[in-house]
Amino acid sequence: MLDSLAQLAFPLQALVATLLTWALTALGACVVFLIRRPNQNVMDAMLGLAGGVMVAAAFWSLLSPAIDMAQALGMVPWLTVFVGFLGGGILLFFSDRLFTKLQEKRALLQQDRPRAGRKRCAMLVFSITLHNIPEGMAIGVAFGSLAYGLEGSTAAGAWMLALGIGLQNLPEGMAVSLPLRREGYSPRQSFFYGQLSGVVEPIAAVLGALLVLKIQVCLPFLLAFAAGAMIYVVVEELIPESQTNENKDWMALFTLVGFSVMMVLDVALG
Repeated sequence: MLDSLAQLAFPLQALVATLLTWALTALGACVVFLIRRPNQNVMDAMLGLAGGVMVAAAFWSLLSPAIDMAQALGMVPWLTVFVGFLGGGILLFFSDRLFTKLQEKRALLQQDRPRAGRKRCAMLVFSITLHNIPEGMAIGVAFGSLAYGLEGSTAAGAWMLALGIGLQNLPEGMAVSLPLRREGYSPRQSFFYGQLSGVVEPIAAVLGALLVLKIQVCLPFLLAFAAGAMIYVVVEELIPESQTNENKDWMALFTLVGFSVMMVLDVALG
């Protein structure tokens, strides 16, 4: 089977690899089917867990590779990640305000109260999806580099990168689907949006493989941009909401657990 895959064009290899990462995202999102009657304490703990996963992913999956990549490409690492990180956070800041105004307007027309949970869920799905775009591009660049014979490019390295990102996507699928379940979405809806956040990876991978030399220059900025968006969601929505629970010390512990699990996956598979 591996020999057959090696015969494919490099963009097709990138597509196959990221279909695997998408499948692992969906596998992580499947956890919502194991929770029949959501308990508020459990759901708050999962919210804290999701926050920890996203903070760890923001550094080890996004910022750290962005710094190394910027340095390798002859860019100014600190400036690249500074502009990208703040840009991602500012985008989510304005998106947050726009979503709130639209929700208030809709609630006024329907004579109903705006739902904070809906905004939180939309921001969560958006930030994880945004984070998956540069990851998919990174896989595409790894496969596309094989065609150009760039230094350090190997088929084994490209597949290991895809495997590492795929395994990291397991807790990320959970990080999307569980908070959605907490807000009252059905298991099927929660799973659908959880796996949907990974759909962009195959698309971005093919794009990265086709435009490897141009995309490579943009990747450090895009990685830092996604990190800023993720941190904004964690600080603005996930951790504050989990801390409304009366057992806030336990919720904080689950945040540490989520961070630790993602850190171990990133470092071990890095």
